[in-house]
Amino acid sequence: MDPNALKAFLTIVDQGSFSEAAEALHLTQPAISKRISNLEQQLDTPLFDRMGRKIRLTDAGQLLLPKAREILQA
Repeated sequence: MDPNALKAFLTIVDQGSFSEAAEALHLTQPAISKRISNLEQQLDTPLFDRMGRKIRLTDAGQLLLPKAREILQA
């Protein structure tokens, strides 16, 4: 897994939005979206439910969350 995509994933979770994550990582929102899209394709499952400007982790996203933190801390 791409560590940059995992970092984007965790930042979205921590910030609560794609745009705030992009700002925190000094990237554009489309760049963040692309990283997440690539990660979702790699895992073959959506990680976020997108409801307008609100996001929520899917079950797969919930499962990935502790693993992503563990991978990036190692």
